[in-house]
Amino acid sequence: MKIDRLLAMTILLLNRERVSAKELAERFEVSTKTIYRDMETLNQSGIPIVAHQGTAGGFEIMEQYTIARQYLTYNEISAITAAVKGAATAIDDSMLDTVLEKVKALLGKADRTDSGTNGAGLIFDFNPWGQNVRTREKMNMLRQAITQSQRVGMRYLNRNGTESERIVEPSNLILKGYVWYLQAYCTLRGDFRVFRLNRIHELALLREPFVRRESPSLEQYAWDSEWSKEERQELTLVFHPNARYRIEDSFPPELITIQEEGSIQVKGEFTVDHWFYGMLLSYGDQVKVVHPESVAQEIVHRARKILERYN
Repeated sequence: MKIDRLLAMTILLLNRERVSAKELAERFEVSTKTIYRDMETLNQSGIPIVAHQGTAGGFEIMEQYTIARQYLTYNEISAITAAVKGAATAIDDSMLDTVLEKVKALLGKADRTDSGTNGAGLIFDFNPWGQNVRTREKMNMLRQAITQSQRVGMRYLNRNGTESERIVEPSNLILKGYVWYLQAYCTLRGDFRVFRLNRIHELALLREPFVRRESPSLEQYAWDSEWSKEERQELTLVFHPNARYRIEDSFPPELITIQEEGSIQVKGEFTVDHWFYGMLLSYGDQVKVVHPESVAQEIVHRARKILERYN
């Protein structure tokens, strides 16, 4: 539509010093004659477009002109810009580029130059170090399925190690902490489910449209201690000083005490389950269970089972 093109041109010109008629024509897939007519329309609507002739010519908006910011301050606009840029690190979506251009258009030219160097003191990057290309491809495919309301097929591996074939109707991509999840209606279960992205395999976009259902709010997925079948126990763990960097990543600071000889004590209540034993074993000889004895003996038993694999 012409009105959409005119708005997009205005935002583009607000964020660029000068753009040629040829570049505008290629970007919006119209003729250069149409571009000249559009520039005249913008001028008549009160937007001060200046035309420059010659090889370095083109169109630009007078420097003093800017879209009204309403109630947003410079720092607030910069924070929004940082958030949009962060989303773009995880998902390839041209809509995010358009949003970024619109947000930048709320700044004057001097502010836009300044924001490129100073910003709001915030940087969001939702693409973890070491993340493989396949994860991003999954997210792009799921984003497409959500936008176009198309079902997807996949193999899913649950936390118990059981695989199943699923056909789902994607609703939302959720970033919880540092882990991505897919919220979708599962045709197998007849209800909404949340799937961890790295456990989704053989993802395929199906030619099966669906009518969107109202999905549960994120608040309904709050952690419930009843999900774990194991009771919480009081534990005392002692770690080698070399493990300190991992300990501070894994345990709350109020549970950590540095001993006089340099060892690190972690004391608190934990759910002692299969995952917890695996986490302790990952420390190798850098951890000892001081209390209770039953947990210490289970660690010994599991370590022996590992040795048996190599005998």
